[in-house]
Amino acid sequence: MLSLGACLVTDPAVTFYVELQPTSLETDPEAMAVHGLDLETLQRTGRPPAEGIQRFDQWVSSVCPPAARPVFVAYNAPFDWMFVHDAFVRTLGRNPFGHAPLDIRAVYAGWTGRPWLEIRFEDLSHRYLRSRHLTHHALEDAIAQAEIFRGLMSEIASVRSANGAALPL
Repeated sequence: MLSLGACLVTDPAVTFYVELQPTSLETDPEAMAVHGLDLETLQRTGRPPAEGIQRFDQWVSSVCPPAARPVFVAYNAPFDWMFVHDAFVRTLGRNPFGHAPLDIRAVYAGWTGRPWLEIRFEDLSHRYLRSRHLTHHALEDAIAQAEIFRGLMSEIASVRSANGAALPL
């Protein structure tokens, strides 16, 4: 993991972003082409991974009400969660998000009844982001995914409200 971006679903303008020093120079060229980060630059300018995760933990604590538990929400949440979980456990011995990430694709599948394999990110991008695509910048992608989730939850709440059942965001 070379960068970490997050925002509040309830207020995507409240953000966290950090670039991390690489733990290895061994890379997957295809992955490197997607995000466009440079390992040599990150070695100089990135935060040590433990420091970056500690800062993220502090941010999560600062934006999450004391009695609440933060929820990790993402499109393909299990994939992103496994990297964040590993970093938290290696650094702090715990993960403030626990073991239950909330996957946007799964919510969409449950809401629409569409088969899992027929749902693509582009479907949700078209529906909730006016066809904007992910940039593969960790913070920009977090904000876009929060917008998708907010749109999906708003749609669900609207239909439920029309049927006499409220669903808070």
